[in-house]
Amino acid sequence: MPSMPEKTEQILQAHAGLIHRVVIACQNRAAVPDLEEILKQAADNGWVDLVAAIRKVLAGQREVAAFRHLDAEDFTIVESMLQGIQNPASLPDLGKEFDANMAAPGLASMIHAARSGNMEALQLIANMATQMMQAGGDMARLAGLIRPLVTGERDADKLCQGMGEDGQKLVLGILRELAKLEAH
Repeated sequence: MPSMPEKTEQILQAHAGLIHRVVIACQNRAAVPDLEEILKQAADNGWVDLVAAIRKVLAGQREVAAFRHLDAEDFTIVESMLQGIQNPASLPDLGKEFDANMAAPGLASMIHAARSGNMEALQLIANMATQMMQAGGDMARLAGLIRPLVTGERDADKLCQGMGEDGQKLVLGILRELAKLEAH
């Protein structure tokens, strides 16, 4: 995948599992039997516009211009799906781990906002946790840590238990960012 701005890369990596599933479903709907459940969960988590756009893609809409009304994040996700349908080599790498320096501040700010009672942040972080579970490995372990982090767990040894080196870096980065946010 060519180099792109960090925010775009972060969005694509966070939603890589969904992007791949939709592209596969466009070619063979039966190959993704859980897609309807994933779309329902996404809609329930507030991603109504994105789910409506995905349904248009699944129905055959392939013109990027038809999705210009979406917000920047949703548009980035749908555009990646459309590009992936045309050229599967353009799809985000499912095996790529988040860069801890890039992901930690964003995840920490969402965790902090959710801890402060922001329902939109709580829904967003829940959706991201679902995507992380699908990625497997340290990302799946991190998904299991979201709730403890939101409820206030800050013991680095406990949170990093069972994580690989990259996962530990990400958790420690999140904890550093949370400490900054909670100091204010």
